[in-house]
Amino acid sequence: MEYKIEINNQEEIYDIGSVAKHAAGAALLRVKNTVILATVARDNTPVEEDFLPLTVNYIEKSYASGRIPGGYIKRETKPGDFETLTSRIIDRSLRPLFPKGYAYPTQIVVFVLSCDSEIDLQVAALNAASAALYLSDIPVNKCVSGVRIGKIDGELVVNPVNSQLKNSTLDLYVAGTKDELLMIEMRAISSLKDDGQFVNEMNEEEMVEAINFASEKISDASGLYEQVFTPLKKDDANLEYKASVLDEEIYQHIKENYKSNVYDALAQMAKSERALELKKVLELIAQSDAAKEWDKNTLKSALEAFKHNVVREMIVKGRTRADGRGLKDVREISIVTNILPNAHGSCLFSRGQTQALAIATLGSDQDAQTYDLLTEKTPNTDKFMVNYNFPGFSVGEASPLRSPGRRELGHGNLAKRALEPTIIKNSPYTIRLVSEILESNGSSSMATVCGGSLALRAAGVESKKLVAGVAMGLVFEDGDYAILTDIMGLEDHDGDMDFKVAGTKEGITALQMDIKLGGIAPEILKEALYQAKEGREHILNLMEEANKKIVINEEILPKFELFSVDTSKMVDIIGQGGKTIKEIIEKYSVSIDLNRDSGEVKLSGINRKQVDAAKEHILGIVKNAGNGRGHERRGGGYDRDHKNKIVEFEKGAIIDGTVKRVADFGAFIGLPGDIDGLLHISKLAEGRVEKVTDIINVGDKVKVKVLFQKGPKIELALESKE
Repeated sequence: MEYKIEINNQEEIYDIGSVAKHAAGAALLRVKNTVILATVARDNTPVEEDFLPLTVNYIEKSYASGRIPGGYIKRETKPGDFETLTSRIIDRSLRPLFPKGYAYPTQIVVFVLSCDSEIDLQVAALNAASAALYLSDIPVNKCVSGVRIGKIDGELVVNPVNSQLKNSTLDLYVAGTKDELLMIEMRAISSLKDDGQFVNEMNEEEMVEAINFASEKISDASGLYEQVFTPLKKDDANLEYKASVLDEEIYQHIKENYKSNVYDALAQMAKSERALELKKVLELIAQSDAAKEWDKNTLKSALEAFKHNVVREMIVKGRTRADGRGLKDVREISIVTNILPNAHGSCLFSRGQTQALAIATLGSDQDAQTYDLLTEKTPNTDKFMVNYNFPGFSVGEASPLRSPGRRELGHGNLAKRALEPTIIKNSPYTIRLVSEILESNGSSSMATVCGGSLALRAAGVESKKLVAGVAMGLVFEDGDYAILTDIMGLEDHDGDMDFKVAGTKEGITALQMDIKLGGIAPEILKEALYQAKEGREHILNLMEEANKKIVINEEILPKFELFSVDTSKMVDIIGQGGKTIKEIIEKYSVSIDLNRDSGEVKLSGINRKQVDAAKEHILGIVKNAGNGRGHERRGGGYDRDHKNKIVEFEKGAIIDGTVKRVADFGAFIGLPGDIDGLLHISKLAEGRVEKVTDIINVGDKVKVKVLFQKGPKIELALESKE
């Protein structure tokens, strides 16, 4: 049966009870022409361990946008980054809803069955998943709503369509229930102004205003969902929950006899040393006469609970932390740049026991990452990539090296969102930034932001501003609270909320928040954001000093030149059969990319002097073109015997030809009358083609369509290949 809900600038139609009837809960959501199926399934036997075994899989089906999967295997295989990040958003938003002690293996699966290019799939996917969970027999008594907030022409907009979001200066995604926020992700969207790049950071006041606006919209939506879905909800299943293993007698024994031992263990600076000292305390208690009858797991749980409470008591009541810092203190920072001789740019950023080695590599357009989005008809290219790696040795573990998981992708995406607004748009560079985490004890993602910003400068990249990031914590205890700057792993584990704030001195470029305790008062959130600003400015001051000391290794940096010429001169640069451009490429060891429509010329090469010389050579050709040198430099529709006879073809005519020569930018096709026409790489197929030789090669027989002819200039499009 269908249920229509008008909320937050869109109509949502839920079909309940029609499909996936064997699942514990299911909902079919339609928003315009987007259709999403969300299902929840659970096992009947709980796991022995005390944790929530929840798995979330968001999967996009190619048929949803009328496509057949690309590649050799014509079916959906490994999920893309967008799918993985969306799965993570759903998980982080729904996990807090499960009852305490729930330990049944549970899977939430979200399929995108039909895709409308204007609909926000992340918002729709979370709302569908929440509906399926609420309708299931799992005892979840709250509905979650997700909203995206944009800022267009200075006004906050709820759930802008995808085309509107492209004109927004803000991308804020917030999830929560009727009473509380659960998860926040934010990025600033940079724009181009007359005077260059504009970063569009948000100051703290604007950030609080936007979050409050989102909170109101979420509360309205969640309340309406519960009103509609409550009569349809299945009866709660009869489930057993993991009982608390805390033994009050053991807890009191530890508190009365081993309090000083626990304090001494927590005072250890290094994460590994602290864990070792706590293990020694556990062994000491286990060897006492009082512990002879105690189960070791019960004893371990009591010690963990006591340690948890000690950490929180120190922070809230003592206003100090396990490592002796005050609540606003940032750990000692060390910055060294360009420590890798053959890397384009590098920075070793250390903060306490967290250390990130950030490496920037510069490339050309051909190095850009190609990816598909279900809401886009053609492939996209990403010229700024951030890869985050977290090997086991960074936390003292001997774990196998595996491909990046959800956590690594999420942290890399957060760092990218923080840094991207400062990268100059329309830059000739493709940039890959890699963060190798060498030590970790608290927010390696923010160390990636700091080190990455300086690694870009060390590679000579013209970023508009430096960006720093800091991880913040919050602890509530007995009606009081404490906000922590630059949290370490212990405070993240035992705190009530952690949020990561990255930005420039002027404002915030990215924010990520996960709330464990429920709602947060706006005044506390505002205080936390301003405290984060203090920490960020402290780090930025140190980064600015390090930036002044950067020595760029000009000798190893590639050179990129971007300039424009008259479009009519392109044929002179190419030459007869591509002879001229090939000579330039071979002589100067450069790559050349020509845009025949705009007249744009992109030059790239390893040696800067060679690139400069190639540019001068091309400008010389353009300057001297048409000065009585005949037609041998023009190519196109002149015959190859140079008799200056122009062969005319009708526009739209389909002609048989042979591939005579292949270049980076396209191919020259031999046509009837012993003449050549240009088949540009953009006319080989729909969508982006990486290499001409992926489609055609020298000697291939082809049918081509005449697109344009002006004198000797003939432009073609590929119709078919034998």
